[in-house]
Amino acid sequence: MPPKSSQVPSCSSGPAIRGLRGDARVRAPQTHLPVGPAPSGNDHITTIGVKRAAFSATGRKVKIMINAFSTTVPDCEIYQYDVISSDKTVVLPARFNMELFKLLQTDVAPEVFTHRAVYDGRKIAFTVKKLPVNEKGSFKVPYGVRPAGPDASTPRIFNIKLTEAVVVNPEVLKRFIAGNHSQENSVLMAITALNVVVRMEPSLNHPFNIRSFFTSSETANVGLGVELWRGYFQSVRPTIGSMFINIDISTGAMYMPGKLPHVLFAMLGKKQTQLNPKTFVPGPDLKAGDIRKLARQISGARVTVKLPGRPDVERVVKKLSLDGARAIRFTSLKDGPTNVVDHILRMYNVRLQNPDWICAEVGNSAFIPIELCHIRPGQIVRKQISGDVIEKVQGFSSMKPGGGGVLAYGQSDYVRHFGMTVTSTEPLQVDARVLAPPVLAYGGKSRQKTITPNNGTWNMIDKFFYESKAIIKWSLIIFEQKMKFNEAQCLQTTKAFIDACRTVGIQVKDKPRTTWFNSQGAIEDVLADAARDKPTLIVAILPMNANHVYNKTKHFGDCVAGIPTQCMLAGKCFSAKPQYFANVCLKLNVKLGGINVIPSPESVPALTDVRHPTMIIGADVMHPLPGANDRPSFTAAVGSVDSHTAKYYTKMQVQKGQQEITEDFQSMCKVSSAGFLSMDYCDYHKNVERKVQVKPERIIVYRDGVSEGQFKEVLDTILAVDAKITFIIVGKRSSHPVFPDGVLALQTDLRTVSAGTVVDRGVGHPTEFDFYLQSHGGLLGTSRPTHYSVSLNHDLQSLTNALCYVYARSTRAVSIPAPVYYADTVCSRANYHFSSESHLGTEED
Repeated sequence: MPPKSSQVPSCSSGPAIRGLRGDARVRAPQTHLPVGPAPSGNDHITTIGVKRAAFSATGRKVKIMINAFSTTVPDCEIYQYDVISSDKTVVLPARFNMELFKLLQTDVAPEVFTHRAVYDGRKIAFTVKKLPVNEKGSFKVPYGVRPAGPDASTPRIFNIKLTEAVVVNPEVLKRFIAGNHSQENSVLMAITALNVVVRMEPSLNHPFNIRSFFTSSETANVGLGVELWRGYFQSVRPTIGSMFINIDISTGAMYMPGKLPHVLFAMLGKKQTQLNPKTFVPGPDLKAGDIRKLARQISGARVTVKLPGRPDVERVVKKLSLDGARAIRFTSLKDGPTNVVDHILRMYNVRLQNPDWICAEVGNSAFIPIELCHIRPGQIVRKQISGDVIEKVQGFSSMKPGGGGVLAYGQSDYVRHFGMTVTSTEPLQVDARVLAPPVLAYGGKSRQKTITPNNGTWNMIDKFFYESKAIIKWSLIIFEQKMKFNEAQCLQTTKAFIDACRTVGIQVKDKPRTTWFNSQGAIEDVLADAARDKPTLIVAILPMNANHVYNKTKHFGDCVAGIPTQCMLAGKCFSAKPQYFANVCLKLNVKLGGINVIPSPESVPALTDVRHPTMIIGADVMHPLPGANDRPSFTAAVGSVDSHTAKYYTKMQVQKGQQEITEDFQSMCKVSSAGFLSMDYCDYHKNVERKVQVKPERIIVYRDGVSEGQFKEVLDTILAVDAKITFIIVGKRSSHPVFPDGVLALQTDLRTVSAGTVVDRGVGHPTEFDFYLQSHGGLLGTSRPTHYSVSLNHDLQSLTNALCYVYARSTRAVSIPAPVYYADTVCSRANYHFSSESHLGTEED
């Protein structure tokens, strides 16, 4: 039990939160945030981005709710301590560090920690009372004591040193949310301290990663040795005049708990429903490749070794043996030459039921038979999971969360000791506006030349692309076996493809030159042969699980021949509905240089003003997977080259892995600007001669993938050009889930907020110009808007909303502006531009 103290600060902690709202079926009352006028008159305040001058009034007013709960700022000073562990040879897991720190407070030095201290699991701790530590500030924490008896052992001793670093004054945070203080390091440190406070209790009691903690109250077994746990992300955030705790749901992939053989059997994914004596015997039923695959999946998991009459011992799996336990021989100091089976019998009097099964290697050539190992619950899978499991993750993530007592901040001893009070049990209610969608224009031969999307969606019925391109000559390569995709199926697919093209205005002049080819052969040779006639297009029909064919096709088309390629899966395109080929045409026309749809000039006057040409730039960075330290990051910038913002010039490059700042961003965007000059920008207006080069007067940059802590560093790379620049940081899938409150905000029976819902009051930055925009219609209950931080000057909410409607591959508004999507696509393509062997493509693009 934690020590009691009569000196707890005045810190009523408030009632327990009633849990998350996963859909819109909730009722008032909700807490209303203060939403007065934007802060003004504080010229001494410095900001990273543009100061908020005023709130926009455009759009239909609605009320929405956000999964966030008001909280107070502590009145007392907070002391920050640097935490150093004596074990410098290895980085200890954050979970283990948290356990050590808890032992330090409750068992080792309770007289020092009369007020609860909180710890981030790495290097920083906070308290509301200066700790009476000695000059060295060092504590010895024993860990791993075994009970008395033949297996009794001396606990391992960890030295933990606490060094006072700074004093955090929450008063600066109060001034900051009131708009009277700049966002300096002292403010950021105060916010960090409060985040550590609210995360301490759940981090001690639940599995967690950097962003979320996970609870076993909601789980789902999805096969292949994986089960899903409901997770919760929580963050203390400032807004105008208030602080709140933002809550979002997440999903954690955990190892299925239970006996290790059962877990490994599930990972194999075999059709057999039961283990048998030969299941894990190396040989025909369990090849070396199967064992290595299992080892990659299970390595890093902690197993509990259970022996009758002995205390449980926990070990980390490093590998799996390629031989059975009886075949693994070694020399024992006590018994001489022996094997694993005989050693366990002599040492522990345990006769293995399956002596020929493989073993888990847990240390320096230390092998434990898998039948003695158990996987404890709540172990996060830190490896990439299969596509089959990912689909089930998406289904689980869209389910309504239960929430419940795991978010009971009022019951947290740590929150109470820090004097924080959660002042509401209901989600926050804020004012929002629904922006009108842009009017979209299609080709002149369309029966319906302009349309107004309905809640972010429309269709291609009776419409031609705004500018269609013809297919003069094309090649069709079928990589599927002819017995699985015969000539009749080929003719049917070809006809359906041509009919779909002509329906949207793409003229196909001739039938294709068709070739069947074994996907295991020399793929580059058949692609080169198809390109000899210089076709307009190469279409490749692929079998399932043919990533290598997809990669080589894209690499050849983009980097070798410069010919557009379109890949389709054989299983999908045969007997496919017209909608399938219509979606293919959306991609295809753009690849050929056409324009699918444009916003009408009246909807985006800032873009179509011939007197003030505007250029839109989208930029993104794609990083390698965690652990792939030898892989680079790919950066991309796309710049619009016409007044419709429909055509883009692309520039990409490679840089050091995991680096968020785009190297030589100015050079990349100068190339985009040159592309702008080389295109006939003013031809659309007919009142400027084609030979006149038009220089953009305004440049709007949408930059994706930047954390809040990196804003300033990214802004230092903005363009030094003779033009007005607007720089916008785009935060995809904001952690502010929103849902409507009342009929005016509803979109459909899905009961999510309407497409075009924008929020700049109640949850925005206290001093800077930012807003949240739900441009797309939500499909699965709770919606997640995109966060936009405006860093250089402009009125952008309607323009940003309009750009979400012109993503060429969709007849639905998307969640982020089209140029950001394009930059993301270019980054993905870079994988096989620079190495045709490394990319895991979608097989259909």
